Amino acid sequence: MKTLILKANEIDQAAAFIRKGELVSFPTETVYGLGADATNEAAVKKVYKAKGRPSDNPLIVTVSSVEMVEKYVQKLSSDARNLIKTFWPGSLTMIFKLKPDALSKTVTGGLDTAAFRFPNNQMTLDLITKAGVPIVGPSANTSGKPSPTTAQHVYHDLKGKIAAILDDGPTTVGVESTVLDMSVETPSILRPGAVTKDDIEAVIHRRVIDELHHVGAKQTPKAPGMKYKHYAPDAQVYIVDPDSDWHDVAQWIAQHPQPVGVMAFDDTIKSIEWPDNAHVISLGNDATTAAQDLFAELRDFDNHPEYKTIFTQGIDPVGIGEAYMNRLNKSAGQMHFKQL
Repeated sequence: MKTLILKANEIDQAAAFIRKGELVSFPTETVYGLGADATNEAAVKKVYKAKGRPSDNPLIVTVSSVEMVEKYVQKLSSDARNLIKTFWPGSLTMIFKLKPDALSKTVTGGLDTAAFRFPNNQMTLDLITKAGVPIVGPSANTSGKPSPTTAQHVYHDLKGKIAAILDDGPTTVGVESTVLDMSVETPSILRPGAVTKDDIEAVIHRRVIDELHHVGAKQTPKAPGMKYKHYAPDAQVYIVDPDSDWHDVAQWIAQHPQPVGVMAFDDTIKSIEWPDNAHVISLGNDATTAAQDLFAELRDFDNHPEYKTIFTQGIDPVGIGEAYMNRLNKSAGQMHFKQL
């Protein structure tokens, strides 16, 4: 299969692919998604095959209107409607209880709930509207690898496996949306993102649980990223915690003959005299730029197999820093510099 890269004036062609049951990657403000007609079970199964994704890992349903959500879910609560009014379109995904047999178990991972997302990207909203159906929307990468933040990342992983990629340039947020479970009595964040616990509580004026980011080996996750290793490059990533001394990191690198990757903030980079075998990449100046750059820089290291180790700066998990650290911990498999 030839994979086409399409621009904004070619959305009709992308929508035709979706209606025919083919796969199309689409841009959002967070990462690029992999789209298929959410009402076409055969098309949805192609998503799992293209990504190499476990079948019990449910898919997010991406929509272009609230009416599209209401077609499939039970009655939306007043809290849900207030969150929709505040954060949609945007990087908040919400899990709702479904009407009986509303969506295939292939979409839901066998659950009676599904996660819905209304992204802040006009190309994708036009794609869904023209296709006339909601689309499933996992990240458009090989399962377990860093999520794609450009069309080129998608092409690298999925060329020959999907019909097309809608190219809208680099994403702006860089980490996936917040996933909020609204199907339970107390709303619960299952995956942190740019919309924070404080943001949500300020809208609904009640407590939100924010400690449910993992499930056990025999449990079916309600949201992506809760069970399997994610976002990992081929090299081993180690987190350098805020209380660690980067001079110790530089000394460790100097004692090893092979090249070593470093991803850190500008002030950290400037404060250290790096050995010649250190390849140092900037994460900018704060949590926002770090989140934007994390996946792209991890992916770049995969193009250089000589790097077997990457040290990456850890930060306090506050605001979008929580989403950054969530993804970084999964990329590193919870490994930290002091564990070496």
